[in-house]
Amino acid sequence: QVQLVESGGGLVQPGGSLRLSCAASGNMFGINVMGWYRQAPGKARELVATVSSGGRTNYADSVKGRFTISRDNAKNTVALQMSRLKAEDTAVYYCNIRSVIDKTRNYWGQGTQVTVSS
Repeated sequence: QVQLVESGGGLVQPGGSLRLSCAASGNMFGINVMGWYRQAPGKARELVATVSSGGRTNYADSVKGRFTISRDNAKNTVALQMSRLKAEDTAVYYCNIRSVIDKTRNYWGQGTQVTVSS
């Protein structure tokens, strides 16, 4: 099927920047949307950003203007550039790719920890 490998998580100070990357392998046929979600302790998993195969982006209000999502279809990767990070951005970040037509094709990465702290 599809395998996702995330990288780039770590510890960063408030106001700093971090770039997450997700590399997908396997059968990518029909995949429309790639994106990032996050889950903080005690909270539900929430949307961070998505990008469609046509380049349409969607961001959570809390990250608009600070985060940028991008994808490289040739390399089957999706990245999340995070800047002006805040403590409330601390969470496990998950890569997600899916088909909007065949909803059984919905894949998740293992998650990568992002900690924003002084």
